[in-house]
Amino acid sequence: MNFKTYFPILDWGSRYNRQTFTSDLVAALIVTIMLIPQSLAYALLAGLPPEVGLYASILPLIAYAIFGTSSALAVGPVAVVSLMTATAVGRMAAEGTADYASAAIILALLSGAMLTLMGVLRLGFIANFLSHPVISGFITASGIIIATSQVGGLLGISTEGHALPGLLSSIIDNIGTINVYTVAIGALALGLLLWIRLDLKNWLARFGVPASIATVIVRAGPVLVVFLTMALAVLLDLGSKGVALVGDVPQGLPLLSLPSFSLDTIQQLLVPALIISVVGFVESISVAQTLAAKRRERISPNQELIGLGASNIAAGLGGGYPVTGGFARSVVNFDAGAATPAAGAFTAIGIAIATLLLTPFLAVLPKATLAATIVLAVLTLVDFSVLKRAWNYSKADFAAVAITLAGTLLLGVEVGIALGVGASILIFLYRSSKPHAAVVGQVPGTEHFRNVKRHQVETVPGILSIRIDESLYFANARYLEDLVTNLAAENPDLKDVVLMCSAVNFIDMSALESLEAVEHRLKDLGIRLHLSEVKGPVMDRLGETDFLRNLSGSTHLSQHQAIEAIRSARSAAGHDPDQKVHIQAVQQ
Repeated sequence: MNFKTYFPILDWGSRYNRQTFTSDLVAALIVTIMLIPQSLAYALLAGLPPEVGLYASILPLIAYAIFGTSSALAVGPVAVVSLMTATAVGRMAAEGTADYASAAIILALLSGAMLTLMGVLRLGFIANFLSHPVISGFITASGIIIATSQVGGLLGISTEGHALPGLLSSIIDNIGTINVYTVAIGALALGLLLWIRLDLKNWLARFGVPASIATVIVRAGPVLVVFLTMALAVLLDLGSKGVALVGDVPQGLPLLSLPSFSLDTIQQLLVPALIISVVGFVESISVAQTLAAKRRERISPNQELIGLGASNIAAGLGGGYPVTGGFARSVVNFDAGAATPAAGAFTAIGIAIATLLLTPFLAVLPKATLAATIVLAVLTLVDFSVLKRAWNYSKADFAAVAITLAGTLLLGVEVGIALGVGASILIFLYRSSKPHAAVVGQVPGTEHFRNVKRHQVETVPGILSIRIDESLYFANARYLEDLVTNLAAENPDLKDVVLMCSAVNFIDMSALESLEAVEHRLKDLGIRLHLSEVKGPVMDRLGETDFLRNLSGSTHLSQHQAIEAIRSARSAAGHDPDQKVHIQAVQQ
Protein backbone atom coordinates (compact mmCIF):
# COMPACT_ATOMS: atom_id res chain seq x y z
CA MET A 1 0.00 0.00 0.00
CA ASN A 2 1.29 3.40 -1.05
CA PHE A 3 0.35 5.77 1.78
CA LYS A 4 1.06 8.80 -0.44
CA THR A 5 -1.86 7.76 -2.65
CA TYR A 6 -4.37 8.02 0.19
CA PHE A 7 -2.51 10.71 2.15
CA PRO A 8 -1.34 13.31 -0.42
CA ILE A 9 -0.02 15.46 2.43
CA LEU A 10 2.93 13.03 2.67
CA ASP A 11 3.80 13.90 -0.93
CA TRP A 12 3.56 17.67 -1.03
CA GLY A 13 4.53 17.98 2.62
CA SER A 14 7.96 16.48 1.92
CA ARG A 15 8.65 19.34 -0.52
CA TYR A 16 7.27 22.11 1.68
CA ASN A 17 9.54 25.13 2.16
CA ARG A 18 9.55 28.73 3.33
CA GLN A 19 8.43 30.09 -0.05
CA THR A 20 5.33 27.89 -0.24
CA PHE A 21 4.61 28.66 3.42
CA THR A 22 4.58 32.39 2.69
CA SER A 23 2.37 31.94 -0.38
CA ASP A 24 -0.09 29.74 1.52
CA LEU A 25 -0.22 32.14 4.48
CA VAL A 26 -1.03 35.16 2.31
CA ALA A 27 -3.71 33.23 0.43
CA ALA A 28 -5.18 32.00 3.72
CA LEU A 29 -5.44 35.55 5.06
CA ILE A 30 -7.36 36.75 2.01
CA VAL A 31 -9.69 33.71 1.90
CA THR A 32 -10.37 33.98 5.65
CA ILE A 33 -11.55 37.56 5.23
CA MET A 34 -13.85 36.45 2.41
CA LEU A 35 -15.15 33.35 4.18
CA ILE A 36 -16.36 34.94 7.41
CA PRO A 37 -19.44 36.73 6.03
CA GLN A 38 -20.11 33.96 3.50
CA SER A 39 -20.03 31.23 6.13
CA LEU A 40 -22.43 33.14 8.36
CA ALA A 41 -24.79 33.81 5.46
CA TYR A 42 -24.80 30.25 4.09
CA ALA A 43 -25.56 28.83 7.54
CA LEU A 44 -28.69 30.98 7.70
CA LEU A 45 -29.58 29.82 4.18
CA ALA A 46 -29.36 26.23 5.44
CA GLY A 47 -31.72 27.15 8.28
CA LEU A 48 -28.99 26.89 10.90
CA PRO A 49 -27.53 29.35 13.43
CA PRO A 50 -24.82 31.54 11.85
CA GLU A 51 -22.00 30.13 13.99
CA VAL A 52 -22.57 26.71 12.36
CA GLY A 53 -21.24 28.19 9.12
CA LEU A 54 -18.02 29.04 10.93
CA TYR A 55 -17.84 25.54 12.43
CA ALA A 56 -18.26 24.06 8.94
CA SER A 57 -15.28 26.12 7.75
CA ILE A 58 -12.72 24.83 10.26
CA LEU A 59 -12.31 21.06 10.53
CA PRO A 60 -13.32 20.32 6.89
CA LEU A 61 -10.46 22.49 5.64
CA ILE A 62 -7.97 20.63 7.81
CA ALA A 63 -9.33 17.26 6.66
CA TYR A 64 -9.06 18.28 3.01
CA ALA A 65 -5.48 19.46 3.53
CA ILE A 66 -4.63 15.91 4.61
CA PHE A 67 -6.59 13.93 2.01
CA GLY A 68 -7.19 16.33 -0.93
CA THR A 69 -5.12 16.63 -4.11
CA SER A 70 -5.91 20.19 -5.24
CA SER A 71 -3.60 22.99 -4.18
CA ALA A 72 -6.27 25.66 -4.67
CA LEU A 73 -9.63 24.08 -3.82
CA ALA A 74 -11.26 25.76 -0.80
CA VAL A 75 -13.78 23.54 0.97
CA GLY A 76 -16.65 24.87 3.02
CA PRO A 77 -20.33 25.85 2.97
CA VAL A 78 -21.68 26.77 -0.48
CA ALA A 79 -25.01 28.19 -1.58
CA VAL A 80 -26.44 25.22 -3.51
CA VAL A 81 -25.53 22.62 -0.87
CA SER A 82 -26.90 24.92 1.85
CA LEU A 83 -30.21 25.10 0.01
CA MET A 84 -30.28 21.32 -0.46
CA THR A 85 -29.54 20.88 3.25
CA ALA A 86 -32.44 23.15 4.20
CA THR A 87 -34.74 21.25 1.83
CA ALA A 88 -33.76 17.82 3.17
CA VAL A 89 -33.70 18.67 6.87
CA GLY A 90 -36.74 20.96 6.72
CA ARG A 91 -38.98 17.96 6.01
CA MET A 92 -37.93 16.29 9.25
CA ALA A 93 -37.77 19.02 11.86
CA ALA A 94 -38.68 22.63 12.50
CA GLU A 95 -36.01 25.23 11.84
CA GLY A 96 -34.26 26.38 15.00
CA THR A 97 -34.82 23.17 16.95
CA ALA A 98 -32.20 20.75 18.27
CA ASP A 99 -33.59 18.02 15.99
CA TYR A 100 -33.02 20.25 12.97
CA ALA A 101 -29.35 20.82 13.88
CA SER A 102 -28.86 17.11 14.63
CA ALA A 103 -30.36 16.13 11.27
CA ALA A 104 -27.98 18.53 9.46
CA ILE A 105 -25.02 16.96 11.25
CA ILE A 106 -26.21 13.45 10.39
CA LEU A 107 -26.64 14.56 6.77
CA ALA A 108 -22.99 15.69 6.71
CA LEU A 109 -21.82 12.39 8.23
CA LEU A 110 -23.86 10.33 5.75
CA SER A 111 -22.61 12.38 2.82
CA GLY A 112 -19.04 12.01 4.07
CA ALA A 113 -19.37 8.25 4.46
CA MET A 114 -20.84 7.90 0.96
CA LEU A 115 -18.14 10.01 -0.65
CA THR A 116 -15.37 8.16 1.17
CA LEU A 117 -16.82 4.78 0.20
CA MET A 118 -17.12 5.86 -3.44
CA GLY A 119 -13.50 6.99 -3.36
CA VAL A 120 -12.26 3.71 -1.88
CA LEU A 121 -14.26 1.77 -4.48
CA ARG A 122 -12.85 4.01 -7.27
CA LEU A 123 -16.27 5.28 -8.32
CA GLY A 124 -15.17 8.72 -9.46
CA PHE A 125 -16.85 8.05 -12.82
CA ILE A 126 -20.27 8.42 -11.15
CA ALA A 127 -20.03 12.15 -11.68
CA ASN A 128 -20.36 11.51 -15.42
CA PHE A 129 -24.02 10.68 -14.93
CA LEU A 130 -24.69 14.37 -14.33
CA SER A 131 -24.30 16.01 -17.71
CA HIS A 132 -23.16 19.60 -18.01
CA PRO A 133 -26.54 20.82 -19.34
CA VAL A 134 -28.29 19.25 -16.33
CA ILE A 135 -25.83 20.80 -13.87
CA SER A 136 -26.12 24.20 -15.60
CA GLY A 137 -29.91 24.11 -15.45
CA PHE A 138 -29.89 22.94 -11.84
CA ILE A 139 -27.44 25.59 -10.63
CA THR A 140 -29.28 28.38 -12.48
CA ALA A 141 -32.61 27.33 -10.97
CA SER A 142 -31.03 26.95 -7.53
CA GLY A 143 -29.58 30.45 -7.80
CA ILE A 144 -33.03 31.86 -8.58
CA ILE A 145 -34.62 29.98 -5.67
CA ILE A 146 -31.89 31.09 -3.25
CA ALA A 147 -32.13 34.74 -4.32
CA THR A 148 -35.93 34.62 -4.02
CA SER A 149 -35.69 33.03 -0.57
CA GLN A 150 -33.65 36.02 0.63
CA VAL A 151 -36.23 38.59 -0.45
CA GLY A 152 -37.93 38.09 2.88
CA GLY A 153 -34.69 38.87 4.73
CA LEU A 154 -34.23 42.05 2.69
CA LEU A 155 -37.81 43.20 3.28
CA GLY A 156 -38.16 42.14 6.89
CA ILE A 157 -40.95 39.64 6.21
CA SER A 158 -41.18 35.91 6.84
CA THR A 159 -41.03 33.52 3.89
CA GLU A 160 -41.25 29.77 3.62
CA GLY A 161 -40.92 27.13 0.95
CA HIS A 162 -38.10 25.50 -1.01
CA ALA A 163 -39.53 25.96 -4.51
CA LEU A 164 -40.44 29.10 -6.42
CA PRO A 165 -44.27 28.87 -6.19
CA GLY A 166 -44.23 28.50 -2.39
CA LEU A 167 -41.69 31.28 -1.94
CA LEU A 168 -43.56 33.73 -4.19
CA SER A 169 -46.83 32.89 -2.48
CA SER A 170 -45.40 33.55 0.99
CA ILE A 171 -43.84 36.84 -0.18
CA ILE A 172 -47.20 38.01 -1.58
CA ASP A 173 -49.05 36.93 1.56
CA ASN A 174 -46.68 38.85 3.86
CA ILE A 175 -45.98 41.87 1.67
CA GLY A 176 -48.02 44.07 3.99
CA THR A 177 -45.65 43.49 6.92
CA ILE A 178 -42.56 45.06 5.32
CA ASN A 179 -40.20 46.73 7.77
CA VAL A 180 -38.84 49.97 6.26
CA TYR A 181 -35.74 49.93 8.46
CA THR A 182 -34.90 46.42 7.27
CA VAL A 183 -35.43 47.49 3.66
CA ALA A 184 -33.10 50.45 4.20
CA ILE A 185 -30.29 48.41 5.79
CA GLY A 186 -30.71 45.64 3.20
CA ALA A 187 -30.61 48.10 0.30
CA LEU A 188 -27.55 49.80 1.79
CA ALA A 189 -25.72 46.47 2.21
CA LEU A 190 -26.69 45.26 -1.26
CA GLY A 191 -25.69 48.55 -2.89
CA LEU A 192 -22.33 48.66 -1.11
CA LEU A 193 -21.54 45.04 -1.91
CA LEU A 194 -22.42 45.61 -5.55
CA TRP A 195 -20.27 48.74 -5.73
CA ILE A 196 -17.36 46.96 -4.04
CA ARG A 197 -17.53 44.14 -6.57
CA LEU A 198 -17.98 46.27 -9.68
CA ASP A 199 -16.20 49.57 -9.14
CA LEU A 200 -14.15 49.76 -5.92
CA LYS A 201 -10.95 48.46 -7.51
CA ASN A 202 -11.12 51.07 -10.29
CA TRP A 203 -11.94 53.78 -7.76
CA LEU A 204 -8.88 52.85 -5.66
CA ALA A 205 -6.70 52.79 -8.77
CA ARG A 206 -7.61 56.42 -9.48
CA PHE A 207 -6.13 57.31 -6.09
CA GLY A 208 -2.90 55.47 -6.88
CA VAL A 209 -3.50 52.42 -4.68
CA PRO A 210 -1.36 49.47 -5.91
CA ALA A 211 -3.33 46.70 -7.59
CA SER A 212 -2.25 44.08 -5.03
CA ILE A 213 -3.46 46.18 -2.10
CA ALA A 214 -6.65 47.12 -3.95
CA THR A 215 -7.40 43.43 -4.48
CA VAL A 216 -7.09 42.72 -0.75
CA ILE A 217 -9.37 45.67 0.05
CA VAL A 218 -11.98 44.42 -2.42
CA ARG A 219 -11.83 40.92 -0.92
CA ALA A 220 -12.25 42.44 2.54
CA GLY A 221 -15.14 44.59 1.35
CA PRO A 222 -17.93 42.28 2.61
CA VAL A 223 -16.34 42.23 6.08
CA LEU A 224 -16.31 46.04 6.09
CA VAL A 225 -20.00 46.08 5.14
CA VAL A 226 -20.69 43.68 8.01
CA PHE A 227 -18.97 45.99 10.52
CA LEU A 228 -20.67 49.09 9.07
CA THR A 229 -24.16 47.63 9.36
CA MET A 230 -23.37 46.36 12.86
CA ALA A 231 -22.36 49.88 13.86
CA LEU A 232 -25.56 51.30 12.38
CA ALA A 233 -27.61 48.68 14.22
CA VAL A 234 -26.09 49.84 17.53
CA LEU A 235 -26.20 53.59 16.83
CA LEU A 236 -29.77 53.59 15.53
CA ASP A 237 -31.01 50.84 17.86
CA LEU A 238 -32.38 48.94 14.88
CA GLY A 239 -33.29 45.93 17.00
CA SER A 240 -36.02 47.92 18.76
CA LYS A 241 -37.36 49.03 15.38
CA GLY A 242 -38.14 45.51 14.22
CA VAL A 243 -34.92 44.79 12.32
CA ALA A 244 -34.00 41.11 12.68
CA LEU A 245 -30.55 40.68 14.23
CA VAL A 246 -28.39 37.56 14.48
CA GLY A 247 -28.67 37.53 18.27
CA ASP A 248 -26.39 35.93 20.83
CA VAL A 249 -23.80 33.59 19.30
CA PRO A 250 -22.04 31.01 21.48
CA GLN A 251 -18.40 31.89 22.00
CA GLY A 252 -15.75 29.25 21.57
CA LEU A 253 -14.99 26.32 19.31
CA PRO A 254 -17.25 23.29 18.91
CA LEU A 255 -16.43 20.08 20.75
CA LEU A 256 -16.06 16.87 18.78
CA SER A 257 -19.26 14.91 19.26
CA LEU A 258 -21.86 12.73 17.59
CA PRO A 259 -25.57 13.58 17.67
CA SER A 260 -28.17 11.08 18.75
CA PHE A 261 -29.82 9.49 15.76
CA SER A 262 -32.29 6.77 14.87
CA LEU A 263 -32.56 4.31 12.01
CA ASP A 264 -35.63 6.17 10.75
CA THR A 265 -33.67 9.44 10.54
CA ILE A 266 -30.91 7.78 8.57
CA GLN A 267 -33.40 6.21 6.17
CA GLN A 268 -35.03 9.56 5.50
CA LEU A 269 -31.69 11.25 4.84
CA LEU A 270 -30.06 8.56 2.68
CA VAL A 271 -31.38 9.78 -0.68
CA PRO A 272 -30.78 13.51 0.05
CA ALA A 273 -27.27 12.64 1.26
CA LEU A 274 -26.56 10.77 -1.97
CA ILE A 275 -27.82 13.66 -4.12
CA ILE A 276 -25.82 16.20 -2.11
CA SER A 277 -22.74 13.97 -2.37
CA VAL A 278 -22.93 13.65 -6.15
CA VAL A 279 -23.83 17.29 -6.81
CA GLY A 280 -21.16 18.51 -4.42
CA PHE A 281 -18.54 16.24 -5.96
CA VAL A 282 -19.38 17.34 -9.51
CA GLU A 283 -19.14 21.01 -8.54
CA SER A 284 -15.93 20.45 -6.59
CA ILE A 285 -14.11 18.31 -9.15
CA SER A 286 -14.94 20.68 -12.00
CA VAL A 287 -13.47 23.61 -10.06
CA ALA A 288 -10.42 21.61 -8.96
CA GLN A 289 -9.65 20.37 -12.48
CA THR A 290 -10.10 23.82 -14.01
CA LEU A 291 -7.67 25.41 -11.58
CA ALA A 292 -5.23 22.48 -11.77
CA ALA A 293 -5.06 22.77 -15.56
CA LYS A 294 -3.80 26.34 -15.22
CA ARG A 295 -0.80 25.07 -13.23
CA ARG A 296 -0.42 21.79 -15.11
CA GLU A 297 -1.21 19.87 -11.94
CA ARG A 298 -2.92 16.51 -11.73
CA ILE A 299 -6.16 15.90 -9.85
CA SER A 300 -7.20 12.40 -8.83
CA PRO A 301 -11.03 12.18 -8.94
CA ASN A 302 -11.12 9.10 -6.71
CA GLN A 303 -8.85 10.69 -4.11
CA GLU A 304 -10.95 13.85 -4.31
CA LEU A 305 -13.92 11.71 -3.31
CA ILE A 306 -11.99 10.61 -0.24
CA GLY A 307 -10.89 14.19 0.49
CA LEU A 308 -14.45 15.53 0.26
CA GLY A 309 -15.72 12.56 2.25
CA ALA A 310 -13.24 13.23 5.05
CA SER A 311 -14.19 16.92 4.95
CA ASN A 312 -17.88 16.15 5.42
CA ILE A 313 -17.20 13.67 8.20
CA ALA A 314 -15.08 16.34 9.89
CA ALA A 315 -17.92 18.85 9.39
CA GLY A 316 -20.34 16.48 11.11
CA LEU A 317 -17.99 15.79 14.01
CA GLY A 318 -17.40 19.53 14.43
CA GLY A 319 -21.07 20.49 14.55
CA GLY A 320 -21.31 21.68 10.94
CA TYR A 321 -23.31 20.58 7.90
CA PRO A 322 -22.47 19.28 4.38
CA VAL A 323 -19.66 21.11 2.58
CA THR A 324 -17.97 21.01 -0.80
CA GLY A 325 -15.45 22.93 -2.87
CA GLY A 326 -16.75 26.41 -3.65
CA PHE A 327 -16.00 28.10 -6.97
CA ALA A 328 -15.66 31.70 -5.77
CA ARG A 329 -13.47 31.02 -2.74
CA SER A 330 -11.33 28.54 -4.71
CA VAL A 331 -10.69 31.11 -7.42
CA VAL A 332 -9.76 33.66 -4.76
CA ASN A 333 -7.48 31.09 -3.14
CA PHE A 334 -5.86 30.40 -6.51
CA ASP A 335 -5.44 34.07 -7.41
CA ALA A 336 -3.99 34.80 -3.98
CA GLY A 337 -1.18 32.35 -4.69
CA ALA A 338 -2.09 29.24 -2.68
CA ALA A 339 0.68 26.73 -3.41
CA THR A 340 -0.47 23.67 -1.44
CA PRO A 341 -3.54 22.42 0.46
CA ALA A 342 -1.85 23.83 3.57
CA ALA A 343 -3.44 27.17 2.62
CA GLY A 344 -6.77 25.60 3.58
CA ALA A 345 -5.41 24.53 6.97
CA PHE A 346 -4.15 28.06 7.61
CA THR A 347 -7.57 29.39 6.61
CA ALA A 348 -9.13 27.04 9.16
CA ILE A 349 -6.90 28.51 11.85
CA GLY A 350 -7.98 32.02 10.81
CA ILE A 351 -11.65 31.06 10.96
CA ALA A 352 -11.10 29.47 14.38
CA ILE A 353 -9.53 32.68 15.70
CA ALA A 354 -12.42 34.70 14.26
CA THR A 355 -14.88 32.30 15.92
CA LEU A 356 -13.21 32.90 19.27
CA LEU A 357 -12.88 36.68 18.98
CA LEU A 358 -15.75 37.93 16.82
CA THR A 359 -18.76 35.93 17.96
CA PRO A 360 -19.60 38.29 20.86
CA PHE A 361 -20.04 41.13 18.38
CA LEU A 362 -22.23 39.20 15.92
CA ALA A 363 -25.32 39.62 18.07
CA VAL A 364 -26.01 43.05 16.54
CA LEU A 365 -25.44 41.99 12.92
CA PRO A 366 -28.60 42.60 10.83
CA LYS A 367 -29.77 39.47 9.04
CA ALA A 368 -30.55 41.71 6.07
CA THR A 369 -26.78 42.13 5.58
CA LEU A 370 -26.34 38.38 5.34
CA ALA A 371 -29.31 38.17 2.96
CA ALA A 372 -27.66 40.77 0.72
CA THR A 373 -24.42 38.78 0.83
CA ILE A 374 -26.24 35.66 -0.31
CA VAL A 375 -28.17 37.42 -3.11
CA LEU A 376 -25.05 38.93 -4.59
CA ALA A 377 -23.15 35.64 -4.34
CA VAL A 378 -25.80 33.47 -6.00
CA LEU A 379 -26.71 35.81 -8.84
CA THR A 380 -23.38 34.86 -10.42
CA LEU A 381 -24.74 31.30 -10.60
CA VAL A 382 -27.67 32.28 -12.80
CA ASP A 383 -26.85 31.72 -16.47
CA PHE A 384 -29.79 31.70 -18.90
CA SER A 385 -27.43 31.73 -21.89
CA VAL A 386 -27.12 27.95 -21.52
CA LEU A 387 -30.70 27.68 -22.82
CA LYS A 388 -29.83 29.53 -26.03
CA ARG A 389 -26.61 27.57 -26.54
CA ALA A 390 -28.37 24.26 -25.95
CA TRP A 391 -31.23 25.20 -28.30
CA ASN A 392 -28.84 26.15 -31.09
CA TYR A 393 -26.66 23.07 -30.69
CA SER A 394 -28.99 20.24 -29.65
CA LYS A 395 -32.73 20.22 -29.05
CA ALA A 396 -32.31 17.11 -26.89
CA ASP A 397 -29.81 18.86 -24.61
CA PHE A 398 -32.14 21.86 -24.49
CA ALA A 399 -34.89 19.56 -23.30
CA ALA A 400 -32.63 18.26 -20.50
CA VAL A 401 -31.75 21.82 -19.42
CA ALA A 402 -35.37 22.99 -19.59
CA ILE A 403 -36.70 19.99 -17.65
CA THR A 404 -34.06 20.41 -14.95
CA LEU A 405 -34.61 24.17 -14.74
CA ALA A 406 -38.41 23.96 -14.62
CA GLY A 407 -38.43 20.94 -12.30
CA THR A 408 -36.09 22.61 -9.80
CA LEU A 409 -37.96 25.92 -9.85
CA LEU A 410 -41.43 24.41 -9.52
CA LEU A 411 -40.86 21.24 -7.49
CA GLY A 412 -37.63 21.76 -5.54
CA VAL A 413 -33.96 20.89 -5.82
CA GLU A 414 -34.14 17.14 -5.21
CA VAL A 415 -36.96 16.54 -7.67
CA GLY A 416 -35.32 18.87 -10.18
CA ILE A 417 -31.97 17.09 -10.19
CA ALA A 418 -33.73 13.71 -10.36
CA LEU A 419 -35.77 14.86 -13.36
CA GLY A 420 -32.61 16.17 -15.02
CA VAL A 421 -30.73 12.91 -14.55
CA GLY A 422 -33.75 10.94 -15.71
CA ALA A 423 -34.12 13.14 -18.80
CA SER A 424 -30.42 12.77 -19.64
CA ILE A 425 -30.58 8.98 -19.36
CA LEU A 426 -33.74 8.80 -21.48
CA ILE A 427 -32.20 11.06 -24.14
CA PHE A 428 -29.07 8.92 -24.19
CA LEU A 429 -31.09 5.73 -24.51
CA TYR A 430 -33.20 7.27 -27.28
CA ARG A 431 -30.15 8.42 -29.22
CA SER A 432 -28.30 5.14 -28.85
CA SER A 433 -31.43 3.14 -29.69
CA LYS A 434 -31.22 4.58 -33.20
CA PRO A 435 -27.50 4.41 -33.93
CA HIS A 436 -26.17 6.35 -36.86
CA ALA A 437 -25.38 4.01 -39.70
CA ALA A 438 -24.42 4.95 -43.24
CA VAL A 439 -24.09 3.23 -46.58
CA VAL A 440 -20.51 3.98 -47.63
CA GLY A 441 -18.53 3.91 -50.83
CA GLN A 442 -14.89 4.32 -51.78
CA VAL A 443 -13.49 7.79 -52.38
CA PRO A 444 -11.88 7.58 -55.87
CA GLY A 445 -8.13 7.16 -55.79
CA THR A 446 -8.00 6.40 -52.05
CA GLU A 447 -8.65 3.58 -49.61
CA HIS A 448 -11.11 5.70 -47.63
CA PHE A 449 -14.83 5.00 -47.40
CA ARG A 450 -17.40 7.71 -46.79
CA ASN A 451 -21.17 8.23 -46.65
CA VAL A 452 -22.67 8.03 -50.14
CA LYS A 453 -25.05 10.88 -49.22
CA ARG A 454 -22.23 13.27 -48.31
CA HIS A 455 -19.35 12.46 -50.65
CA GLN A 456 -18.62 11.57 -54.27
CA VAL A 457 -17.77 7.89 -54.03
CA GLU A 458 -17.67 4.64 -55.99
CA THR A 459 -19.58 1.48 -55.13
CA VAL A 460 -19.46 -2.05 -56.55
CA PRO A 461 -22.79 -3.53 -57.73
CA GLY A 462 -23.89 -6.41 -55.56
CA ILE A 463 -21.85 -5.23 -52.57
CA LEU A 464 -23.46 -3.19 -49.77
CA SER A 465 -21.12 -1.52 -47.30
CA ILE A 466 -22.69 -0.26 -44.06
CA ARG A 467 -20.70 1.69 -41.50
CA ILE A 468 -22.04 1.38 -37.94
CA ASP A 469 -21.27 4.42 -35.80
CA GLU A 470 -22.34 3.15 -32.40
CA SER A 471 -21.59 0.34 -30.02
CA LEU A 472 -24.23 -2.39 -30.23
CA TYR A 473 -26.29 -3.35 -27.19
CA PHE A 474 -29.81 -4.38 -26.24
CA ALA A 475 -31.38 -0.97 -26.88
CA ASN A 476 -30.28 -0.69 -30.52
CA ALA A 477 -29.83 -4.31 -31.56
CA ARG A 478 -33.27 -4.59 -33.17
CA TYR A 479 -32.76 -1.28 -35.01
CA LEU A 480 -29.62 -2.59 -36.71
CA GLU A 481 -31.35 -5.87 -37.51
CA ASP A 482 -34.23 -4.07 -39.24
CA LEU A 483 -31.87 -1.66 -41.04
CA VAL A 484 -29.79 -4.39 -42.67
CA THR A 485 -32.87 -6.45 -43.55
CA ASN A 486 -34.62 -3.48 -45.18
CA LEU A 487 -31.53 -2.43 -47.17
CA ALA A 488 -31.09 -5.99 -48.40
CA ALA A 489 -34.72 -6.10 -49.47
CA GLU A 490 -34.22 -2.92 -51.52
CA ASN A 491 -31.30 -4.46 -53.47
CA PRO A 492 -32.48 -7.62 -55.27
CA ASP A 493 -29.05 -8.13 -56.92
CA LEU A 494 -27.22 -7.99 -53.60
CA LYS A 495 -24.67 -10.74 -53.00
CA ASP A 496 -22.43 -9.38 -50.21
CA VAL A 497 -23.00 -7.17 -47.15
CA VAL A 498 -20.01 -5.71 -45.31
CA LEU A 499 -20.53 -4.25 -41.83
CA MET A 500 -17.83 -1.66 -41.19
CA CYS A 501 -17.33 -1.77 -37.39
CA SER A 502 -14.65 0.89 -36.85
CA ALA A 503 -16.84 2.75 -34.30
CA VAL A 504 -18.14 -0.32 -32.48
CA ASN A 505 -16.50 -0.55 -29.05
CA PHE A 506 -18.53 -3.45 -27.68
CA ILE A 507 -21.28 -5.89 -28.66
CA ASP A 508 -23.49 -7.26 -25.90
CA MET A 509 -25.43 -10.53 -25.87
CA SER A 510 -28.61 -9.03 -27.33
CA ALA A 511 -26.68 -7.46 -30.20
CA LEU A 512 -24.85 -10.73 -30.84
CA GLU A 513 -28.17 -12.53 -31.17
CA SER A 514 -29.35 -9.83 -33.60
CA LEU A 515 -26.20 -10.28 -35.69
CA GLU A 516 -26.84 -14.01 -35.75
CA ALA A 517 -30.41 -13.32 -36.91
CA VAL A 518 -29.10 -11.01 -39.65
CA GLU A 519 -26.65 -13.72 -40.71
CA HIS A 520 -29.43 -16.32 -40.98
CA ARG A 521 -31.76 -14.00 -42.94
CA LEU A 522 -29.05 -12.99 -45.39
CA LYS A 523 -27.93 -16.60 -45.84
CA ASP A 524 -31.51 -17.59 -46.71
CA LEU A 525 -31.43 -14.88 -49.41
CA GLY A 526 -28.11 -16.11 -50.76
CA ILE A 527 -26.23 -13.09 -49.38
CA ARG A 528 -22.90 -13.35 -47.57
CA LEU A 529 -22.24 -11.27 -44.44
CA HIS A 530 -18.75 -9.84 -43.86
CA LEU A 531 -17.21 -7.79 -41.06
CA SER A 532 -14.41 -5.23 -41.36
CA GLU A 533 -12.32 -3.10 -39.00
CA VAL A 534 -13.50 -4.96 -35.91
CA LYS A 535 -11.62 -3.75 -32.84
CA GLY A 536 -9.44 -6.18 -30.95
CA PRO A 537 -11.49 -6.42 -27.71
CA VAL A 538 -14.69 -6.92 -29.73
CA MET A 539 -13.02 -9.58 -31.89
CA ASP A 540 -11.81 -11.34 -28.74
CA ARG A 541 -15.39 -11.57 -27.43
CA LEU A 542 -16.77 -12.72 -30.78
CA GLY A 543 -14.00 -15.32 -31.02
CA GLU A 544 -15.41 -17.01 -27.91
CA THR A 545 -18.71 -17.64 -29.68
CA ASP A 546 -19.88 -19.66 -32.71
CA PHE A 547 -20.78 -16.53 -34.64
CA LEU A 548 -17.49 -16.14 -36.51
CA ARG A 549 -17.27 -19.86 -37.23
CA ASN A 550 -20.75 -19.84 -38.78
CA LEU A 551 -20.25 -16.56 -40.66
CA SER A 552 -21.06 -16.97 -44.34
CA GLY A 553 -18.50 -14.33 -45.31
CA SER A 554 -15.20 -13.31 -43.72
CA THR A 555 -13.68 -10.80 -41.32
CA HIS A 556 -11.25 -8.24 -42.77
CA LEU A 557 -8.68 -5.89 -41.33
CA SER A 558 -9.93 -2.89 -43.31
CA GLN A 559 -12.93 -1.96 -45.44
CA HIS A 560 -10.72 -1.61 -48.50
CA GLN A 561 -9.32 -5.08 -47.93
CA ALA A 562 -12.85 -6.46 -47.62
CA ILE A 563 -13.97 -4.96 -50.94
CA GLU A 564 -10.83 -6.14 -52.74
CA ALA A 565 -11.19 -9.67 -51.32
CA ILE A 566 -14.83 -9.87 -52.44
CA ARG A 567 -13.95 -8.56 -55.90
CA SER A 568 -11.11 -11.11 -56.20
CA ALA A 569 -13.51 -13.90 -55.25
CA ARG A 570 -15.95 -12.67 -57.88
CA SER A 571 -13.21 -12.56 -60.50
CA ALA A 572 -12.33 -16.14 -59.72
CA ALA A 573 -16.03 -17.04 -60.15
CA GLY A 574 -16.17 -15.35 -63.57
CA HIS A 575 -17.77 -12.04 -62.65
CA ASP A 576 -16.54 -8.60 -63.80
CA PRO A 577 -14.48 -7.33 -60.87
CA ASP A 578 -13.87 -3.87 -62.34
CA GLN A 579 -17.48 -2.84 -62.70
CA LYS A 580 -18.15 0.21 -60.49
CA VAL A 581 -20.91 2.74 -60.02
CA HIS A 582 -19.97 6.39 -59.49
CA ILE A 583 -22.26 8.19 -57.04
CA GLN A 584 -22.67 11.96 -57.12
CA ALA A 585 -23.42 12.89 -53.51
CA VAL A 586 -26.25 15.16 -52.50
CA GLN A 587 -25.19 17.02 -49.35
CA GLN A 588 -27.52 16.42 -46.43
